[in-house]
Amino acid sequence: MREQIKTWQHVFKLDPDRTISDDVLAKVCSSGTDAIMVGGSSGVTYNNTADLIKRISLYDIPCVLEVSDLEMVVPGFDLYMIPLILNTNDSQWMIGQHVSAIEQYSHLMPWDKLVPEGYIVLNADSTVAQRTEALTEIDLDRAVAYAQAGDRLFRLPIIYIEYSGRFGDMELTGEIRRSTHQAQLFYGGGIRDYHSARQAKQVCDTIVVGNIIYENLQAALDTVQVISR
Repeated sequence: MREQIKTWQHVFKLDPDRTISDDVLAKVCSSGTDAIMVGGSSGVTYNNTADLIKRISLYDIPCVLEVSDLEMVVPGFDLYMIPLILNTNDSQWMIGQHVSAIEQYSHLMPWDKLVPEGYIVLNADSTVAQRTEALTEIDLDRAVAYAQAGDRLFRLPIIYIEYSGRFGDMELTGEIRRSTHQAQLFYGGGIRDYHSARQAKQVCDTIVVGNIIYENLQAALDTVQVISR
């Protein structure tokens, strides 16, 4: 499954703390997207995560959990994505919380299913930026440097450009893609229709589409058309 990530072009992200009907979930899971990611920045619990993976498991599609809180970790996912915030001065979000989790639960961890992601968070108004004290006011050169540190120094398999609710700087994203060597470049934030999905897909490897699922399902489904078969 780890190797399959390299083939992913489009991922739908579902938030356990948001309501989604069975009908909408069926359309999302049967849309042709490459995978479903489950995760959220707040309000995510064991129970609402367990309920969502139980419903998603009815469909034949890869499903990964992005772990933002230990409370949300439940069995049943194909992979567990572990975010490391690269652009923060608070080491808790780069290594501190991860060490605490390993100290408590290393005997339970499915090590072969863990995939680290190097996050570069760039929307100052987002919950994730405020929670992690991300250094969002950085120029292109510094953003590229963070990406190269994650890609070439730490050899992370994923670099994730996160604008979380706002469509980001495609020039910056494209420059990061050109500067990375082995990491898969994920982009998330403000993808609301086919046009914005196509723009983002032109400058990254994998787009992540989330909020629009809950606001305009058809627009969300249209974004799957960016996948090249």
